[in-house]
Amino acid sequence: MAWIRRNLLTGYAILAFGYLLLPVAVVILFSFNAPAGRFNYVWEGFTLDNWANWDAVPGIRHAVWMSLFIGFISTIAATALGTVLALAIVRHRFRGRGVVNVLVFLPMSTPEIVLGASLLTMFLQAQVVTGVATIFIAHVMFIVSYVVVTVKARLIDFDRHLEEAAMDLGANEWVTFRKVTLPLLAPAILSAALLGFALSIDDFVITYFVAGSTTTFPLFVWGAARVAVPPQVNVVASAIFLFAILVMLGNVLWGLRAARRSREPMTQALPIPEQLHRPEAA
Repeated sequence: MAWIRRNLLTGYAILAFGYLLLPVAVVILFSFNAPAGRFNYVWEGFTLDNWANWDAVPGIRHAVWMSLFIGFISTIAATALGTVLALAIVRHRFRGRGVVNVLVFLPMSTPEIVLGASLLTMFLQAQVVTGVATIFIAHVMFIVSYVVVTVKARLIDFDRHLEEAAMDLGANEWVTFRKVTLPLLAPAILSAALLGFALSIDDFVITYFVAGSTTTFPLFVWGAARVAVPPQVNVVASAIFLFAILVMLGNVLWGLRAARRSREPMTQALPIPEQLHRPEAA
């Protein structure tokens, strides 16, 4: 019983993560399947042809590149806006600060179908043609909220004495931000960017309303699922998942390395002028 009590939480965590990752494992497994029909639901045999010819299905290449392009530009814009907004909320006191905090959380708490329908109504009333531009605007809108929340969590525990020390040593505001603040916030900013990119790649509901004739990868999967489910869909999904895992691990290692460096004591002493080493002349 003592052994069970010591390892109960660990065992529960392993089971929980196994349950969460089981669908992902099935997706990766069936990316190597050779289905006999149009639907990739039953295991027929192992093959590598799906990975070698991932773009064999008409339209999948364009859909993947469109999702990557929109995800990249929307993540860059939302990360920049969200970081600046988080700095303003945490560092400054201004009129309407509480209202801004509430507005930041609204896209996260509002159902996606409501956001999609509202955005479509706004674009139609403004006579804006739906397409890549409207998808970009919509994705930036909901990614910003997640960026603000992530960067705010890091700013709350940020040691302001480091910035004050840099400015005492002669650095101005821009140099202090570039040399001190930004490097310390970089792991949180990168985490927020990864989260935003994943949300953009994965989004279907909002994109469906504002896409127009543009087809992203989720829209392609939804359209293809009505007539067939080719294994190339599993290949693309597995590749995106594995790439995200590698980038996430790199971000974690980077953060651990930065934390270890910040805890290391200063080992290099300041240079001692040469005249202090010389004995005084008699």
